[in-house]
Amino acid sequence: MEQDLSREFLKVVEEGAIAAAKTMGIGDRKFSDQAAVEAMRASMETIPMSGTIVIGEGERDEAPMLFIGEKVGTKKPGNNFHEVDIAVDPLEGTNLCAMGAPGAIAVLASSEKGGLLHAPDCYMEKIIVGPSSKGAVNLDAPVKDNLRAIARRLDREVENLVVIVLDRPRHAQLIQEIREAGARIKLIGDGDLSAGISVALRGTGVHAVMGIGGAPEGVLTAAALRCLNGEIQARLVVKDDKQAERMRQMGIKDAKRVYSTEDLAPAKNIVFAATGVTDGSLLKGVRFFGDGVRTHSLVMNLAERKVRFVDTVHLANRPDIKVRF
Repeated sequence: MEQDLSREFLKVVEEGAIAAAKTMGIGDRKFSDQAAVEAMRASMETIPMSGTIVIGEGERDEAPMLFIGEKVGTKKPGNNFHEVDIAVDPLEGTNLCAMGAPGAIAVLASSEKGGLLHAPDCYMEKIIVGPSSKGAVNLDAPVKDNLRAIARRLDREVENLVVIVLDRPRHAQLIQEIREAGARIKLIGDGDLSAGISVALRGTGVHAVMGIGGAPEGVLTAAALRCLNGEIQARLVVKDDKQAERMRQMGIKDAKRVYSTEDLAPAKNIVFAATGVTDGSLLKGVRFFGDGVRTHSLVMNLAERKVRFVDTVHLANRPDIKVRF
């Protein structure tokens, strides 16, 4: 599956990112998200596959496109198509794009059927670390103990650790405990998915992500971490009885369960693709120029054990085009 679809899914996130980037800075987050959704949906319809959206824009009555359960792709005769589950975040960081702030990306992950947890649209408590700290942390352990364990694995002092936390009132206690332990904090307004990926990449200067974010983003992060050998531990946060019933309908029997990376993304075949919309620490944003558009993407392939950073120039259809290095 990966070898055939990696390039196709790269095109999907590139198209979504370009469409969203055209709305950057206008201050309308819903419009930016809609542009990315429509572009990605149109691109998926050209792919020879039988795809099912398992994580998307919400339930069918809430989202006109890329809703949970929606079928995508064009099923061509013969054996030239694949049956896949697809998780998408057409525009992670809708506010970032709307305000022209750094860090917005377009994201897609795919797997064989049943390879990604069908996560409800709720919150999720998370701790995310890179390969060196894999197996050293525990979601239920005190913050200071987890930070000490990470520091030991990285052979450094806790004071030299950087932890990403979403800047939300719900994290006031967590932020206090991290600071009391001596670690430094990088607060972000949005984008805990790209933050989770950056933890698993050497050279980013980030050593952990802690706190509560979206459950769909948690599954997408797990798919990326499977490719990067990182780790996420997570637990769903139940808001009310209605949400608890929705979880039961989706097959989640134990809402207090701690999920591992493999629980969230158990697939053997994973393709993960992301394209920058606005400049960020992980990916450069879309650049428009007279002769075309330039995109910067990350494409990962679990089965092939390949991680690709793809710099693409999409040329305008003119005979006098000049490509710059």
